[in-house]
Amino acid sequence: MAVASAAPGSTFCKPLLFSFLVLILLCDGCQKISLQVPFHLQAETLVDKVNLKECLQPASLILSSDPAFRILEDGSIYTTRDLILSSERKSFSIFLSDSQRQEEKAIEIVLEARGKKVPKKRHAKDTVLKRSKRRWAPIPCSLMENSLGPFPQHVQQVQSDAAQNYTIFYSISGPGVDKEPFNLFFINKDSGDIFCTRSIDREQYDHFPLYAYATTADGYAPEYPLPLLFKVEDDNDNAPYFENKVTIFSVPENCRSGTSVGKVSAIDLDEPDTLHTRLKYKILQQIPDHPKHFSIHPDTGVITTTSPLLDRESCDTYKLIMEVRDMGGQPFGLFNTGTITISLEDENDNAPYFTENSYFAEVEENRIDVEILRMAVHDKDLPSTPHSKAVYTILQGNENGNFKISTDPNTNEAVLCVVKPLNYEVNRQVILQIGVVNEVQFSKGPGSQAPAMCTTTVTVKIKDSDEGPECQPPVKVIQSKDGLPAGKELLGYKAFDPETRSGEGLRYKKLGDEDDWFEINEVTGDLKTLKVLDRESKFVKNNEYNVSVVATDADGRSCTGTLVVRLEDDNDHAPQIEKEVTICQHVQDFAVLKPVDPDGPENGPPFEFFLDNSASKLWTVGTKDGKTAILRARQNLDYDFYNVPIQIKDRHGLTAKHMLSVRVCDCTTPSDCRMNSRQRESNANVSKVILGRWAILAMVLGSALLLCVLFTCFCVTTKTTVKKCFPDDVAQQNLIVSNTEGPGEEVMDANIRLPAQTCNIGDTSVSVGTLGGQGVKAQQSFEMVKGGYTLESSKGGGHRTLESVKGAGQGVTDTGRYVYTDWHSFTQPRLGEKVYLCGQDEEHKHSQDCVRSYNYEGKGSMAGSVGCCSEGQEEEGLEFLDHLEPKFRTLAKTCVKN
Repeated sequence: MAVASAAPGSTFCKPLLFSFLVLILLCDGCQKISLQVPFHLQAETLVDKVNLKECLQPASLILSSDPAFRILEDGSIYTTRDLILSSERKSFSIFLSDSQRQEEKAIEIVLEARGKKVPKKRHAKDTVLKRSKRRWAPIPCSLMENSLGPFPQHVQQVQSDAAQNYTIFYSISGPGVDKEPFNLFFINKDSGDIFCTRSIDREQYDHFPLYAYATTADGYAPEYPLPLLFKVEDDNDNAPYFENKVTIFSVPENCRSGTSVGKVSAIDLDEPDTLHTRLKYKILQQIPDHPKHFSIHPDTGVITTTSPLLDRESCDTYKLIMEVRDMGGQPFGLFNTGTITISLEDENDNAPYFTENSYFAEVEENRIDVEILRMAVHDKDLPSTPHSKAVYTILQGNENGNFKISTDPNTNEAVLCVVKPLNYEVNRQVILQIGVVNEVQFSKGPGSQAPAMCTTTVTVKIKDSDEGPECQPPVKVIQSKDGLPAGKELLGYKAFDPETRSGEGLRYKKLGDEDDWFEINEVTGDLKTLKVLDRESKFVKNNEYNVSVVATDADGRSCTGTLVVRLEDDNDHAPQIEKEVTICQHVQDFAVLKPVDPDGPENGPPFEFFLDNSASKLWTVGTKDGKTAILRARQNLDYDFYNVPIQIKDRHGLTAKHMLSVRVCDCTTPSDCRMNSRQRESNANVSKVILGRWAILAMVLGSALLLCVLFTCFCVTTKTTVKKCFPDDVAQQNLIVSNTEGPGEEVMDANIRLPAQTCNIGDTSVSVGTLGGQGVKAQQSFEMVKGGYTLESSKGGGHRTLESVKGAGQGVTDTGRYVYTDWHSFTQPRLGEKVYLCGQDEEHKHSQDCVRSYNYEGKGSMAGSVGCCSEGQEEEGLEFLDHLEPKFRTLAKTCVKN
């Protein structure tokens, strides 16, 4: 939305007037509004407020036909200059336009000058109905800070439209009236004029929010409280000042021109973003003032260097007197000063140097860990910093490492020491060249070059002294063959006297000989073997055997040397292998053989493996990579220990025969195998039993004697023929092998027979018959007679045990046969009853009570357990089982357990 107004004398007056005429002719008119105003209107005075939305909404352009008035978007009408209404009425138009809808409207405003205010009563009525202007509205107002008066000073006037109908009294409240600061403002209750009583400090109070009230004499308030905001206009009454009175910055010496040193800042309490707080900085003075090294940006306050010649060794601190001024640095602006301190940071721009060009020192030969000289240096850089701490180096003359140089941390001096003995006979004087640098790298200044290292010369004179023998070299190596027998001589260790360069008069002794292989010649130092030299001994390391020797002169002074006997490998050891291996047959059907040759690599692998002819029938062996072999059985073997003879040959043909014990086991890992050495020994002992010829002869004679006895028994028994009355299946009633799991042969005929016939054995009658069919009655009995005794069984006649019959047959001579007969007589009727019930059962429940195939025995039957054949619920009358024949005892024990 645009709001336009024109002031008198503007160049836009004529075009606007022309556009107004066009709008008057073309646009539609809204209602006419009449406003009553004072005859004198000051510039920027709120005349009244109209509702523009009632005429056109929204309006993108708002224009006034009279340039003396300015229209705001909310409908407020302000004067652009002082106006005096010469006539009673003045009219103008407000033009509204909507560019999107191409719609235009106009509102006619009529201003009427009002006369003096006439007091009226509260309930008096106006006979003329007019639309009056709204003067009870916020009025912008400002006060000047530090105003000089005169006081009281007129600030603003408030008026209410209700004054046309009532006698209105005005009042105000808020800060400056009834709040801090008190009594700063007051109002004329009749005219509404507001006055200020004294000057105001904006830095303390920058605005005053007040409320104006319009009431009648009796307290009636025809208007809402009117908010008033008095803004205090700033006066440049505060000079800027630096935040810190003393500010310290630091910058490295020899830095480039334009390097930022730091930034200063100042504070101005006047109104921000005004000319009163626009600050400018400048350097008033530099101490020392020559040459000029620093400058400052006038707006930002950033201090930079202007010269690359800052040298800490010349001047380490600078002071700058700074000024800050407001009003953009104008001469009439307020200002203040401050002090800035700039410290220069040290850089390693000065190399250390020796105080003397050459030095001299003396030391006795063979002395070690002794200090012989101290040297001092100078450095202009900051003391006790890496820029000045010295590092010394021996550049020449210490090729043998006899000297060491270090730095004393307290004095920064060079300390020269001897760490390795010097030999007067070899060199009587040593000249050393020593250099010095700092701990950190040299820092070059702009346009400068790094200086060369400072050096000095040290002459060390060696003093002669009487010394003992020398053992040179400290370690001597001699060669010997592996397996050298005892009594052989080897060249020993030789020492000498440094004065005479001869070994005469020296005596030698052994200090160390771990396995006591040698004895030493006291005069010559030669060695003589006491044992056979073995390269594979545990005392030999890397084919070398060490012997320590001490040489002593006549004065007891000595030196020590080491004699290293290096043994040349000989192929004197055959490959070895572990004697026992385990094969977990169901997991891994082979074993890996890993031979070890104590000889060196040149006499070791590749190996070759061979089996004896006897072992080749069960086993195969094959090499894998020349270092290992695979032993595998030709077929699955029983779990046991097996002895496998094997031969292993190294690369040069040296062969070793080994008896390998192979344990074939049912396991997952060899450690899980339960076969132990005791089982192996027992198996071995059994296998080692060999029958002699006399034992074989005894066995043959015993067998012949047994055959004779059997033949005699057979002849005796055939002479007596007695017809025995037993069931037809007596021959089948023998113990059979019971560990077969398959079903038995199909039984076609009944094995249990009822008494159907009678035979006489020794004037005794026995009734024998077959049980089966439906002709069997509930009461059945049969007799089996042996020796005139009868055993009866009746189903309904009560429980009968074998015990009652057992006593009657105690006088019988054939006890074994009698016992079997009693048992047969006791069980035969019960089994017969069982067979009969199976035949009578239509549902075949009893027929299910039989032995099934081992893999499936079926569900339980209605007939119950076979144990019912005993018909006994008490465990009595079974003592006869103790007298059964040996082949029936197993069956008897089973019955007792069940």
